[in-house]
Amino acid sequence: MADVLSQPAYPRGLDFEQVWAALMETRKLQEENALAQKETDRQIKDINKRFGEYSNRLGEIAEYMVAPNLREKFNEFGFDFSKASRNIEVSDQKNKIFLEIDVFLENFNKAILVEIKTNLTEKNVNDHVERLGKMRKYSDFHNDKRAFLGAVAGVVIPDNIRELALNNGFFVIEPSGETFNITPPHEPKEW
Repeated sequence: MADVLSQPAYPRGLDFEQVWAALMETRKLQEENALAQKETDRQIKDINKRFGEYSNRLGEIAEYMVAPNLREKFNEFGFDFSKASRNIEVSDQKNKIFLEIDVFLENFNKAILVEIKTNLTEKNVNDHVERLGKMRKYSDFHNDKRAFLGAVAGVVIPDNIRELALNNGFFVIEPSGETFNITPPHEPKEW
């Protein structure tokens, strides 16, 4: 009967040269893997850059779809906006107020800040609430007493995000056939 506690027969007796060769082979494989990982990282960075550019282009397309007729559409709600501007930047160094507005519709007593996204998200809606607060603060510092309203537009707007926007007092602008529809908020909010 074989001894149950006996050791298995593994090769023994590797000499220094064999251990050194194994370590050198391992080192070579690690260097090759590091080079391959660098190339993979470069490719991922390139893909992310291209995807970002593609996403920006989609956003621009959404803006070009909505912006041209936006003033007329809001005038149907009785606003009578005399001016529409795109890509407005507010940079108030003194009061540390900075914001960007995709479309700014205005007349002498009201203005609407419109945020346009390809795919509208909860974060976009929350950011727009913050943006309107900043605009109110900026306007107060500059003695502009107009009421500010908010609107969000998106090519893709999930139902829960639409409701979030409407509940925050925003008009919601969505594509419909060859044009777009504006849904008024449940209770319009003025900033």
